[in-house]
Amino acid sequence: MTRRSSHAIRLLPIAPTAIGFCLVLPLNTWVTAGQALAEEKTSIVSGLSDAELTPEEKAEREARKSCKVELCRAFRNPGEAGGNITCSIPKSWRKTQLDKMVSKAKVSWPWGPVHCNANIDVERAMLVKAMSEAKYDLKLKTHHVSCTVAREEKEDAKIDIDFAPTVTFEKGKAVKAKINWGQLSAPTLLKGAMWTATGTDNTFNVLQSTLVEDINDFITKKCDEVKDDWSKPAP
Repeated sequence: MTRRSSHAIRLLPIAPTAIGFCLVLPLNTWVTAGQALAEEKTSIVSGLSDAELTPEEKAEREARKSCKVELCRAFRNPGEAGGNITCSIPKSWRKTQLDKMVSKAKVSWPWGPVHCNANIDVERAMLVKAMSEAKYDLKLKTHHVSCTVAREEKEDAKIDIDFAPTVTFEKGKAVKAKINWGQLSAPTLLKGAMWTATGTDNTFNVLQSTLVEDINDFITKKCDEVKDDWSKPAP
């Protein structure tokens, strides 16, 4: 990996990934400071306590919950439910959250708050197979994330990025994962670093260990948080 590539990916709090696994991560996170986090085994989930949330942030959380429940139902209690899981996932980050997230890479977040939205379309049967088969390679269709970055004294920056995650499961546990970044649209200043960073990740898969860890954390701990919902039969 070149010094330029390493530096670029350390600066990257890029787009919400499913940004591990399409929605498994966008429900909870943004991919941040990729290589630094991967090396330190630091979770890319960064949240706030309930008491700290604004009404708008609470509304976003509720909007994400139904999709989280359906994903967890497919993983943990599929029953006879079929079809695709489709939902729109909003997620906002305060500047203080972003500063904390990128501090792992020893940089600061130079802009303001960020708001992202991901439209998710996942085949339920694929998630069921990932948990039930001895080995399963999950290949998701291309998904899209759109973000708005607030900037002082300038117009908000618009970022759009595609990704098509692949995850290998063995005995119901993720063991390999790759984001597979695709088309990117962003202001010139951001696009240069992001293009280098996403290209580096596509080549060297530096986010894999963090990604695998957070996918497994979602299937276990995060799904346990909404067990009362997914343990009931699908409506």
